[in-house]
Amino acid sequence: MQLRLATNLTSEQYVSEKAWRGASLARCPLHPEGGCGFKRNGSYERTEPPGARVPRWYCPDGQTSFSLLPDCLAAKLAGSLAELEQVVTELEQAPSVEAAADQLRPDIELPGRLRWVRLRARLVHAALVALLGLLPELLSGCEPTLGSVGAGLGAESGSVLPALRALAEAQLQTLPPPLGFGSRSTQQAPGSARWRQHDSGPRAPPLSR
Repeated sequence: MQLRLATNLTSEQYVSEKAWRGASLARCPLHPEGGCGFKRNGSYERTEPPGARVPRWYCPDGQTSFSLLPDCLAAKLAGSLAELEQVVTELEQAPSVEAAADQLRPDIELPGRLRWVRLRARLVHAALVALLGLLPELLSGCEPTLGSVGAGLGAESGSVLPALRALAEAQLQTLPPPLGFGSRSTQQAPGSARWRQHDSGPRAPPLSR
């Protein structure tokens, strides 16, 4: 099971400071009273950003492992939330998905970069649709776009997704990734033809920094 590691660190700072080493989970989420043999169980490596690791714990009685994902990293998707936000913001502001893909991923062929951009946009917009229902008072009047939600929160560019993860902490187990830790949603954002997912195909090289 994945849980939130609250942090203001960027992904670069998280790696350079090896912040996973200082992360702690005081008690077992399944047995808060103790006695289950709950213990730290090392960490696992993320493919992106290079060098990032996620700390992990294990409950023998519940036969369940728990990991703490920092706010700067996307869930069930390589890379950081800031990089993901950059991609979706570029797409929202571009005249077409092709124009955004050409700008963001000129290093791969057109079909691959279209799939890469559309997948990320679909996942983020599905999470935003879910959040409009989960946080109606906070996001009242917002559309399910990063631009609209960021303006509603007064959040700076690049910080909208981490801020939303913190605000929706109680709902993270049902909120779809890459923001939450639940299963992927099949919802489409408004204007879904533009964001429709195609077969994701082979994994593309990471976004160059």
